[in-house]
Amino acid sequence: MNPLDLSLICKQTRELAREAGKFILEESKKFSSESIETKGKHDFVTYVDKGSEKKLVKGLQRILPGSGFIAEEGTYEKRDRQYTWIIDPLDGTTNFIHGLPPYSVSIALMEKQEIILGVVFEVVLDECFYSWKGGNAYLNEKEISVTETKKVEDTLIATGFPFTNYDRLDPFLHSLKYFMMNSHGVRRLGSAAVDLVYIACGRFDAFYEHNLNPWDVAAGAFIIKQAGGKVSDFSGGNNYLFGKEIVAANSNIFDEFLAVVKNFMIS
Repeated sequence: MNPLDLSLICKQTRELAREAGKFILEESKKFSSESIETKGKHDFVTYVDKGSEKKLVKGLQRILPGSGFIAEEGTYEKRDRQYTWIIDPLDGTTNFIHGLPPYSVSIALMEKQEIILGVVFEVVLDECFYSWKGGNAYLNEKEISVTETKKVEDTLIATGFPFTNYDRLDPFLHSLKYFMMNSHGVRRLGSAAVDLVYIACGRFDAFYEHNLNPWDVAAGAFIIKQAGGKVSDFSGGNNYLFGKEIVAANSNIFDEFLAVVKNFMIS
């Protein structure tokens, strides 16, 4: 098999993400609460999520025939495929149904067990973050990089609040108190994919969250690393994609930030 032209595939994927984003934005103008379905406690899905996923799967099948899929709203076809797309068709559904940005489309391409391409399109601000293996990280064609902040006390930190699994709620609240008292502040935007790419472009310095899924983090984590940052699970290992826990930060403060998260979140 000839090697993939990842630059071209990334361009095609960005165009597709923008098409899905346009659909989401148009539907937001006429969306009603009657269209909400509940997958679990505080876990929602809409026809917009499902419609976006169908558009993405159909388009990605054209871009890379024979590839597999892991997607939030049920498209799953992986088996032993060499290439697998990991998709969140609408990251930030709760924000969307309340008319509150941000919300995004997140697409990653995995070759065997390695992510080789990531695209995150923030719908409301029309911002597309992307990178591919061997390339730089970009926001709307402008190269981006993580911050140079050197101490946790000087960081702005992003996180996400538990909404379905509260097993680690108490240690998380303790960690939140620490960071509130020992940083420039903590923000919770409601879209993990956006949190991650905001680190990649320097708007945040660090991020941590537990109970996330691969489609929440695959693209954003890859873009952070391409932009000069670091990503791990709470133990400092590489099981952040499927391990339901992630720490990300610029390279200068990563070790210090990870040590704090690890102290609170690993008993």
